[in-house]
Amino acid sequence: MLRAMLTMLAIGAVLGLMLAISAKIFYVKADERTEKVTSMLPGYNCGSCGYPGCSGMAAALVEKSTDTLNCRPCKPDQRQAIVDYLNTTPGPDGETLKVKSI
Repeated sequence: MLRAMLTMLAIGAVLGLMLAISAKIFYVKADERTEKVTSMLPGYNCGSCGYPGCSGMAAALVEKSTDTLNCRPCKPDQRQAIVDYLNTTPGPDGETLKVKSI
């Protein structure tokens, strides 16, 4: 019984150490602009832009999948604030985006 418990403890310790090391090695830093743009969008998650909710639209804008902010429920001043933010705030690579509003 004691031998089985010690074996399981050793296996758990080794696997936990491997998880901790791989979490450090394979860490991917998220782009803060995606979260900021998501918070600036209305949050209706209606899908009228063609993306699965506001977070999908924000991710597409930041990842350069689209260069047009086509959120229909968004008010004009909100749209302009998002476009200004994306066009002036550099990303992790130091590059700004060229986004336009419809």
